[in-house]
Amino acid sequence: MNIVVLMGRMTRDPQIRTISAQSGDMSVVNFTIAVDRTGKDKGADFISCKAFGKTADAIGTYFHKGQRIAVQGSIQTGSYTNKEGVKVYTTDVIVNHWEFCESKQAQAKEEPDGFMAVPGEIDEALPFN
Repeated sequence: MNIVVLMGRMTRDPQIRTISAQSGDMSVVNFTIAVDRTGKDKGADFISCKAFGKTADAIGTYFHKGQRIAVQGSIQTGSYTNKEGVKVYTTDVIVNHWEFCESKQAQAKEEPDGFMAVPGEIDEALPFN
């Protein structure tokens, strides 16, 4: 059984593109999520993910850097030879289901840099400018 369920934050905006397939053009999105570790070895793992078709369109449309996402899919390994002739091994999660993990209200309060927006009238009350 090859089932993966992860929840983490987008490390960058999803990269969506269109590829040609036998059945016509199809969207594909590549993104990476940072998943927190638990236990003694605190930190994060950076997981490479891919999605295709309508799933790719939705992720590319509704998600951005820093936003929390839950994904379900399967692990796929592969390899290719890079320009230097070195064989590179890859591991990706192929996403077939996703969910929002934050409310729209929480998303609206965050700026793209991850900090909460400060209302304009508060600026005047701050002790520094």
